[in-house]
Amino acid sequence: MAKCCICGKGVVFGHNVSHSNRKTNRSWKPNIRKVKVVENGTSRTIDICSRCLRTRKRAEKAENN
Repeated sequence: MAKCCICGKGVVFGHNVSHSNRKTNRSWKPNIRKVKVVENGTSRTIDICSRCLRTRKRAEKAENN
């Protein structure tokens, strides 16, 4: 499974716990997006989580203002 290349966020494992306290395995998956990034004049695709994508967009917006 993919990880965010900026913050390292990945899949987390745990349990569903029912009212009778039975525990079944489950996983929480991060919201990973493939984004094209230009670095040193070359473009490449990176896996980035939605939180880091939002932060990146805010930083770019602040940079332009």
